[in-house]
Amino acid sequence: MNHTPSTSRRRFLGQAAAAMAAPTILPSGLLGQNAPSKRVAMGFIGLGNRGIGVMETFLNHTDVQGVAVCDVDDLHFRQQGDKKSRDYGRTPGKAAMEAAHAKRSDSGSWKGCTAYEDFRELIARDDIDAVMIATPDHWHGVICMEALRAGKDVYCEKPVTHKYAEGHAIHREVAKQKAVFQVGSQQRSEALFQQAVEIVRNGLIGKVTKVEVGLPTGHDQPEGDATEKTPPSDLNYDMWCGPAALLPYREACHHWSWRWTKTYGGGQLMDWIGHHNDIAHWGLDMDKSGPISVETKDWIYPTTKLYDAPMSYDVISKYGNGVEVLMSSRVPMGTKWIGENGWVHVTRGKLTASNEAWAMPGFVAGEWKTYKTPGHQRNFIDCVLSREDTIANAETAHRSITPGHLAYLSHAVGAPVQWDPKTETVVGNDEAQKKLMALPYRGDWKLGV
Repeated sequence: MNHTPSTSRRRFLGQAAAAMAAPTILPSGLLGQNAPSKRVAMGFIGLGNRGIGVMETFLNHTDVQGVAVCDVDDLHFRQQGDKKSRDYGRTPGKAAMEAAHAKRSDSGSWKGCTAYEDFRELIARDDIDAVMIATPDHWHGVICMEALRAGKDVYCEKPVTHKYAEGHAIHREVAKQKAVFQVGSQQRSEALFQQAVEIVRNGLIGKVTKVEVGLPTGHDQPEGDATEKTPPSDLNYDMWCGPAALLPYREACHHWSWRWTKTYGGGQLMDWIGHHNDIAHWGLDMDKSGPISVETKDWIYPTTKLYDAPMSYDVISKYGNGVEVLMSSRVPMGTKWIGENGWVHVTRGKLTASNEAWAMPGFVAGEWKTYKTPGHQRNFIDCVLSREDTIANAETAHRSITPGHLAYLSHAVGAPVQWDPKTETVVGNDEAQKKLMALPYRGDWKLGV
């Protein structure tokens, strides 16, 4: 591997962390809380609601130093009735970083924030160790690969990729670069989900026979103004569309609501699969494996022609161990494992089980324990410094959403997809495999593999 300035800095951070763990007398400057050797310099790409929120969480940690922000939109907000959200975009993102650093004791040593419209300029900086990516889904693959090839560690919001082939390439590039990669499937860092997984993995419910993964229902009517308009002057709309098709600009298909068109997102299926199916896979010990077949049933599409992601849907995945997983908008939100001796269901803020004692706070399910973290963003920072693996790494995240990619493929070909999780290929259907691996990017955009 070429030792670029970024990779050299990354290696230095790991060596510094290892040195600080060793019984050695080190200079006081190195051991200081704000010593440069202990800081992770970060750039933040995508400054909408989720992006600014996650950035501010990162900047609460004094061993993270914000260096740059990037967004193709200078200023935007969401209006819902008479309620207006906070401001988002490049200028508010820069201001949020400046405000976060102003509150810190090390504010005097901070060198400021540079704002970019083009993510490639941010990634090209040698003084950035890691990047956060919180753009719309259709940008994840290209930006992740650009960052990895530049020697950066990456924190990317879920779902890790919009196209199957992107995730297939990214988790291999992470291994090649020896990069640290965390996906924003933050439920893995939450105690209730860990407790549920430990109940399953310690065998309390017996052999698992079925899993129900409840995901939200889609949207039947336009969210916002559906009128075709000229894009706002402070938005680079061509760059916003990037590798995806340049659809006419409509507010109802832009901020937040881009998720409901397959050009930019994957509907509620792909928006939530990286949460609840990710937990299902964790409980089934499938982080490095997957189903052997996937089929779709009863997909109902919205009335509006603006959105082409299913509103209601069932996805049936079968696994080599005999377990069947139903992902559906028609079952309760969350993850429910059903075994020969009982069941457990977990969703945000609530854990229930066939044995009430299992759901009690602090219940100890057995010897097998989940990976524990002090927080999802904190876990990423710690791993950047230690070079250890994160709780939601690139392959885990890719495997967790693979059934969703295969579901769209199954629906497109009109038949169940037979799948080999070891080789990650479609079995017995070369045309379906070709379709799965296609990357119909617009213009000169490429994944770079």
